[in-house]
Formats: sequence, C-alpha cells, structure tokens
Amino acid sequence: MTTTLPTAPRRERIPPPAPRPPVLGLRTSRPDLLVCAAVLAAIVCVQGWNITGFPALSDDEGTYLAQAWAVQQDKGLAHYTYWYDHPPLGWLQLAVVTWLPSVLAPATLSVAPMRPAMLLVTAVSAVLLFALARRLGLPRWAAALAMALFGLSPLAVVLQREIFLDNIAVLWMLLAFFLAASPRRHLWHHFGAGLAAAVSVLSKETMLVVLPALLVTMWRHSHRDTRKFAVTGAVTACGLIGLTYPLYALLNNELFPGPGHVSLIDGIKYQLNRAGSGFILDPHSGAHAALHSWLYYDTVLPLGGPAATVLLLASARWSVTGRALAGPALAAAILALVALRPSGYLPAMYIIQALPFLALSLAGVAASVTHAVLRGRLPMRRPARRLAVPGAPSPQRPVGRLLGRASGDAQAVAGAVPGGVLAGTTGTSPRAAGLARTGLQPVRRGGTRNAPARRTVVAALAAGCALLVVPRWYHGDRIALTADANSPYRQAASWLGDTARVPRPARTRVLADDAIWLDLVHSGYRPGTGVIWFYKADLDPAVGSTLPHGWRDLDYVVASPTVRRDAATLPLVRAALRNSRAVAVFGAGVDRIEIRRVNRAGR
Repeated sequence: MTTTLPTAPRRERIPPPAPRPPVLGLRTSRPDLLVCAAVLAAIVCVQGWNITGFPALSDDEGTYLAQAWAVQQDKGLAHYTYWYDHPPLGWLQLAVVTWLPSVLAPATLSVAPMRPAMLLVTAVSAVLLFALARRLGLPRWAAALAMALFGLSPLAVVLQREIFLDNIAVLWMLLAFFLAASPRRHLWHHFGAGLAAAVSVLSKETMLVVLPALLVTMWRHSHRDTRKFAVTGAVTACGLIGLTYPLYALLNNELFPGPGHVSLIDGIKYQLNRAGSGFILDPHSGAHAALHSWLYYDTVLPLGGPAATVLLLASARWSVTGRALAGPALAAAILALVALRPSGYLPAMYIIQALPFLALSLAGVAASVTHAVLRGRLPMRRPARRLAVPGAPSPQRPVGRLLGRASGDAQAVAGAVPGGVLAGTTGTSPRAAGLARTGLQPVRRGGTRNAPARRTVVAALAAGCALLVVPRWYHGDRIALTADANSPYRQAASWLGDTARVPRPARTRVLADDAIWLDLVHSGYRPGTGVIWFYKADLDPAVGSTLPHGWRDLDYVVASPTVRRDAATLPLVRAALRNSRAVAVFGAGVDRIEIRRVNRAGR
C-alpha cells in the first residue's frame, strides 16, 4: 500500500504591481519639446527686443556689474571696499557670463550692452519651470501656461531684463526644485538639489526663506525607504556650501566686528536693522509704492498668484494638484508673508523671487478647474448586484483606504476574475480595480453626452480670461518693446566722454551713480577716485580720505533721479548739488539727468 502525505495547496504567484509610467520630459517627449520651444521663442523675442532701451538703468544694476568688472580686473570682490552687504557669488557668476564680451569689446562692459546676459538667465529659468511643471504632473498646456506667465507678463519683462541678483538666484532655486521632484528618486538628485539651493542662497540671501518649501517638495518626491538619507544628504550639501561664506570671512579676519575693518556680522546687522518700507497696505509707505509699481505693469501675477496659492494650500488634503504643487505654493506663500511684514524692507525687485511660484500656482489652479469642468468628479453608487471576488475586503472597510491601496493590489484582484474584468473595467486600471474591490461602480456626472457643453464652458472661461489679460499685457509689453528710457544716460555719458568738453578726464573728478560708472571708466576717468559712486563719498572712509576738502574737491556731479532722491541722507552729496549749476540737461521731468559743474569759488 502506498502512502502519500498531503501537501499544502499550491499558491499562485501574484505578479508585482506595474510600475508607474514616468512623466515624459523634454528629452523623451517631442510634443513637450515643441511646445516648450515655441513658448521659449516668444519669451526670448519679447524680452530681447529693445532690452537696452527699457526699462531705465538702475543704480543696483550698475553696482552688480561694476563688482563683476572688479573681479575680472583682479581688483577684489567689489569696485570699492567689500563690506559683506551681499554674498559675492551672484556677481562672480556675472563676471563669468560677461567675461567673453568684455575681452572682445571692453567698452561694451556697461549696464545696457550687458543686459542680454539676463536673457540667457531668463531662458534657462523658463525651461526649468516648464520641466518642473511637467514633473509635478501638470498637463502640457498648463506647463506652457506657467512658462508664459513667467516670461511674458509685463512685470516679468521689465524686471527680468535688469541685471539683478534675484534673477540668477531664481534660476538656481528652480533647478533645486527640479532635482527635488525627480521621478527617479536618485539620491544624487537630492544632493544636487541641496547644492543648487545653496548656490541660490549665496547668489541672493533672501532666497533662504524658500528652503522649507524645497524640503516639502523633496520629502514628497523621495522614496520612503531612502527618504532619511535623501533629506539628510541634501541638507548637509546645502549647509556645507553655505558655510563657505562665513568661512571666507573668518579666514580674512572679517567675521566679527573690530576696529579698522569690515565684518560679516556688521553686514548682517545692517540688513536686519535696515530702515523698513512700512506696511504694504499703508498708502503712505514705501512698500505700498512698490506694490503699486507691480500692479502698474500687471495684476495677474501679484494678485491672482497669491489667491491661487491659497487655493492650492487649502485643497492639498483632497486635491491631487494641491498635493503635487504644495512645495511651490508654500514657497509663494512664504515670500508673500515676508512681504507683509510691517517693519520689513521691500525693494521693487523682491517680487522676482516669487514670479515662478506664482505662475506655477496659477497654472495649477487653471488645470484643476479645467479638469473639474471637463471630467467632473467620480461619484460612487452601489450596483444592484455585487460581484463576488475571492479575498475581497469587507464592505465595512473605509473606501478611502481601499482606494489608497488600489494601485498595489490591482493586478492581484484582476487575476481573480476570468478575463481580468471587474465590473466592466480591466485589471490594468488601478483605480477601476480598487473600485471593484469595494463593490462600487464609477458613474460620470452627465455622461459623455455633456462633453460638448463642458468643452464650451472651458472655452468660454479661457476666452474670458484672455479678454481680461491680453489687452493689458499687450499695452505693457508694447511699452517695453518701443520706449527708449535710457537716452538721457547715453547722452550724459557721451557728453562727459567728449574731450572737447572735458579735456583731461583722467584728472577730473565726477560724482555719479553706478548706472553710468562703467561708461565713465571706459571714457578714461580713474575708477574709484576719479569717477566716484556717490554713496561712497559719504559712507566709505577710504573714499572720504581722498576728498579732504569735501565737495570742493569735485568737478562735476551727474544728478540722476537716484542721486537727487538719496542726497537728502548724504551730506556731501547734498552740498555738492547745492553748490553746483547745471551745464547740460538730458531728458525732462523727474527722469531728467543733469550734468552739474561744481562751483570753484569756494576752493
């Protein structure tokens, strides 16, 4: 008699869940590449046309470019004493970008001719924004919308043309978000995000407040098993690179205050104790004036962007788009809260840092509204007969938990039914399989018969938004494409560079702002003590020592709007203006530039 031992029943092997399809990128998706290239071409054309003529040159632009020139000429980190007002990495990058033009044509290294360098920065930032939007799950048209909002808004056209450190910092922060949202979840991507964030902060220190939002994005897009390593590595990389700045100050014995030298601590104290701009909603404050200047060019991003940010953050618990854009929306919210400080300093270029996040939030809300109108939500109803599925969960279990596990169990459940069909859905659809496990069936509101009506509603909404935005944008961009706001500066530089009027520029001393400083250096004036940045005449002891008789040691004053505005707090500059007469005036009104000859009678 043969005896056989019973064996355990053979279990069928359950295949692993199908991997999530990666979001197509520019390298693998031809439609993405074409759409991005088309929007980028529009941005480059609009921002590049008349870039040297509008907006008017600013003193900050000249300062950053003059500091880059000093680096190129091996004169130090600044054209005057570097006092740790900003980290130097921003204008070090400017020195690299403008190095080749300065070698080929040294006279072109001035503010207006070097503005095209910002066109490259804006182009890279726009491409990164499009790629980030696609990585965060926005449809192609929404990513293009974010890119267009970022690069074609009249406010963006004006501010992104100017040589501001904020534009460079935005590029690096967008790269950090792009790496943090990597679908491959490689550790080195997150390390790279930390490095890019550090470069962004060292380019403009105010980007430091955006780091918590970057951490949220990194946390959401890192793998659960390696999340601790990814976040720790990113924070470490960011911290180590950031510490190079105080380390530089320490090695130069300029970390702590002391007699006879500048210090990093003094620079930080100056920034923290800087005179505030007032509350942004106070009509008599400087912050309100900055807000008014933003709204003059555009109302969509400064007003619609924060509203979209609030909607995304409020809906993050139940909205897929809200969760996906939680990081960028949080960045926009943090920057808005910083701007609302009653005692904070709010410069006009501050909004540059928020532009990409505001654009991304608006595009995300537009995508959510469009999806809600076209598809609607999927209400659940119980069928008349439940389909028995071996091993199906109890109907008392919460539906939300079942839907959350649907993607992992979809194929296993589908394999329990002949043909892989559950309630009319295939086993390859995780959501449909998850619904089938609960005995629920999806029903679209209105069905397909309402599709034409839904598309009509979307078209009407899009047309309404276009009618509200396009005419205003057209007017603002038309001004940027046609106005010449810098003719007075060119005429003033030409007048002072004419040896028939100023025969010995190397022995002539001119007080001017930094917008024209490099032009005069190229015309033969001695940098630093021949052509003098007007702030330094009162605030830099090294420059003051070269003016033993004060304003009487000057020959000319270039009275630009910036010089006239800030002379009230600068005694030497105020005295030079009072004891001089205009010999040439270029432009009219408050934007005029006067060349004033200092009265020699008092010498």
